[in-house]
Amino acid sequence: MLLSVVVFAATGYGWAVVTEETVTSSALGDREPAGLDEEFTALLVGIDSRTDASGDPLPDDVLAELRAGAEEGQFNTDTIILLHVPAGVQASASAVSIPRDSFVELADDLGTHKINSTYRRGMLAAEEDLTAQGLAGSALERASREAGRRALVDTVEQLTGVAVDHFAEINLAGFVEITEAIGGVPVCLNAPVMEERAGIDLPAGRQVVSGGDALAFVRQRRDLPAGDLDRVTRQQAFLAGLARQALAPGALTDPARIDALVRAVTRYVVLDRGWDLDRLVAQLRRASGSDIAFVTIPTGRPDLDTPVDGVAVEIDPDRVREFVSRVVDDGRMRLASPLPSTPPPTASGTTAPRTSAPADTPTTSPTVPAPDPITADAVPCVD
Repeated sequence: MLLSVVVFAATGYGWAVVTEETVTSSALGDREPAGLDEEFTALLVGIDSRTDASGDPLPDDVLAELRAGAEEGQFNTDTIILLHVPAGVQASASAVSIPRDSFVELADDLGTHKINSTYRRGMLAAEEDLTAQGLAGSALERASREAGRRALVDTVEQLTGVAVDHFAEINLAGFVEITEAIGGVPVCLNAPVMEERAGIDLPAGRQVVSGGDALAFVRQRRDLPAGDLDRVTRQQAFLAGLARQALAPGALTDPARIDALVRAVTRYVVLDRGWDLDRLVAQLRRASGSDIAFVTIPTGRPDLDTPVDGVAVEIDPDRVREFVSRVVDDGRMRLASPLPSTPPPTASGTTAPRTSAPADTPTTSPTVPAPDPITADAVPCVD
């Protein structure tokens, strides 16, 4: 998403409109943004929301195109990615995916839950005080969403041990409109797939998807062998294709497509206050679009039976911090060597002992081997 914004911004078309109308967030507080030539880490979030970036409800025709179903997951974050760009020109950027079902300790005393619920739980925790202050309606939602964003930033920093320098958020409708604006994204499926709840019905092989089909491609997890982990792989393959498509020679030269991108960015994208477009463009231009590597944090078994959130993905925070630290230190994710297996956490969020455990302690399994990094120099076929 942000790479397509860079291409658009570089054209100079609609610059003033986007700069003045893009919704901004105080999720990072008063921290100083990273310097233009310094390395930085950005938290990129895709959120399940039926409102736009300003908190206004989406029109019925837009909701219909989303094929997102009931509002049971509203304000859950379906995509959580740390983008790390080292210092230097044409740096090899790295994107670390955090599965939405990762069972972790949330910041701000929100308990141990799936990480995708952090945003929503942070909102709910703040609503009572905000209501007491006299806020209601869209003003209450905007203020509570800021609390949700701060809780998510704090949780990701706590889990990974890495400071977040920038924040960007996009909702379902923005995702749909941006993929349409850039003319679709090339993807490849190992087999045909049809799953009614996700609204996906696509053939096997290489194809270009946009709009509702693109959203269904990255949101499906039912009927996939590894559930949430396979969905992460889908998202990485899609984002790699988006990077390649957005930064290709001649991308977004059609004024109509640029207009559509302007509308999508100003209505559906939220950036932290320190990430104005001048800074965003200057920093992201350092990342080579064909050389971004996508990987996933180390995980345990994907079917951990938790006492509060149903089935989740096992996570060992120590292994996550070590892995992400190697990503940042190496400046390139693909250089992070495999880590030795250690027991993942139990449902209580603590690390399982190596010796015998109490009878009520869930059985743990070795960390699931991470797939090879996905890069933007090819179109990988995925399940």
